Amino acid sequence: MAMTGFQDSFVAYPRPFVQTLFSVCIMSGASRPLALLLCGCYVAALGVHTGEHCPAEHHQADQYVAAVYEHRSILSPNPLDLISRRQALELMNQNLDVYEQQVMAAAQKGAQIIVFPEDGIHGFNFTRTSIYPFLDFMPSPHLIGWNPCLEPHRFNDTEVLQRLSCMALKGEMFLVANLGTKQPCHSRDPGCPNDGRYQFNTNIVFSSNGTLVDRYRKHNLYFEAAFDTPLEVDHIIFDTPFAGKFGVFTCFDILFFEPAARLLRDPEVKHVVYPTAWMNQLPLLAAVQIQRGFATAFGINLLAANIHHPSLGMTGSGIHAPRKSFWHHDMESPEGHLIVAPVAKNPLGLVGAANATGKTDPAHGKFLKILAAGPYSEKDAQDVHCNRATGWDTSTPATFYSEMMYDNFTLVPVWGKEGHLRVCANGLCCQLLYQRPTLSKELYALGVFDGLHTVHGTYYVQACALVKCGGLGFDTCGQEITEAAGMFEFHLWGNFSTPYVFPMLLTSGMTLETPDQLGWESDHYFLTKRGLSSGLVTAALYGRVYERD
Repeated sequence: MAMTGFQDSFVAYPRPFVQTLFSVCIMSGASRPLALLLCGCYVAALGVHTGEHCPAEHHQADQYVAAVYEHRSILSPNPLDLISRRQALELMNQNLDVYEQQVMAAAQKGAQIIVFPEDGIHGFNFTRTSIYPFLDFMPSPHLIGWNPCLEPHRFNDTEVLQRLSCMALKGEMFLVANLGTKQPCHSRDPGCPNDGRYQFNTNIVFSSNGTLVDRYRKHNLYFEAAFDTPLEVDHIIFDTPFAGKFGVFTCFDILFFEPAARLLRDPEVKHVVYPTAWMNQLPLLAAVQIQRGFATAFGINLLAANIHHPSLGMTGSGIHAPRKSFWHHDMESPEGHLIVAPVAKNPLGLVGAANATGKTDPAHGKFLKILAAGPYSEKDAQDVHCNRATGWDTSTPATFYSEMMYDNFTLVPVWGKEGHLRVCANGLCCQLLYQRPTLSKELYALGVFDGLHTVHGTYYVQACALVKCGGLGFDTCGQEITEAAGMFEFHLWGNFSTPYVFPMLLTSGMTLETPDQLGWESDHYFLTKRGLSSGLVTAALYGRVYERD
């Protein structure tokens, strides 16, 4: 399945007290002016483009041009074997050759910054020892000023840094890439590993003249035995002449407060560069889902470059703003993919007046009436109008349990053409007010989870999710599916205890959709949508309670 897309536009409502408690959190972009992108999308993949190309010379003053490259890396055939530095460089140079081609392709389209994925140069599945020949020495950019392209002999074992620096210089653009780095340490350092060196998963940033601007060392490692966790969290913000301040972090970091959420407490950080090697996990954590949800929740632009290995479930990159996305997801093609798009310098965050649409939208008016009703009415919640022609056995117990994302969700089936449902777990109650223009022979369910996720990482999640099940049995709810036919018009909401809620809306064929309305109302976070472009796969509110990790 291949999906390259563009979509935009929604209305959202703020939660005033959240802005008081958190300088950014969900409402970080609430006061940012809109910079309309009047040109169409340009997406390039090895010379093939989709949409309309906006020539660089026609870009508005309130825009810049960004590029991300989803790279199919050339991997070491035996990553556990010990090889020489020369052999490691031979492999890495093959990947760097591709990078250089993409830099020049992006330069032709006017790109001012390009982002490459995590693990794109050296690969993965190394041991601490076997990765050593692939590591560059990394001097601190805060202590020395250095242009590796112009001063190639200043430090040993910096061949990769030199090539990347020359690419930035040649392409006249900021360049962000990921590589393995090494840093000697002394035995008197209590954190120094036994082999006398630190090894880090590192993002590096070069300016358009090839100067080393900064580096970020990944904090939240994901089963990466080859690398060390830095003793202190890097909070890296770099400045650009074309768009102001950018933050930077890597892959798994996106799910944690440090450094991702903390970086965005700085209201001047309106853009994030995000190298990742993300394995998709539906129905809630596909790469493009979490990327777009993060950009929307924090009101920022996210430039996300994923690795491309479909056989490992690794694809999904994009240039995401709160109101629109240019994205790519492809489980079929073996080739890499370049996205080049105009980006607003001041992204529009979450805006709106609280009850305005309730006067004109009957469904929203009903939603507001339910919230205003006070104590919850069980009768109202079970008000589901069924069409007997569907063949559903409505005498089946309403609540059931199924594994989703390795967590035990509590769910209720979504039957009939319209209704109002509620399902609760621990302190979180999720509600759904829905209408279905037509019924499909598919099973949908509304699920809730409020607890500690403990598989492939430990972190506390509050989630409300309307999902299409893998089949017609309750035990299929939570399975990974990408195609659906069911059309919905709905309000989805929950009484979240965290301000960090990531909205996700995905339809058939891995298509990102934009909510019509989004935000806080009476201490409930809600998402509404009418007019889906295709069948609903997932509509979710994914909350992170960082302090309970």
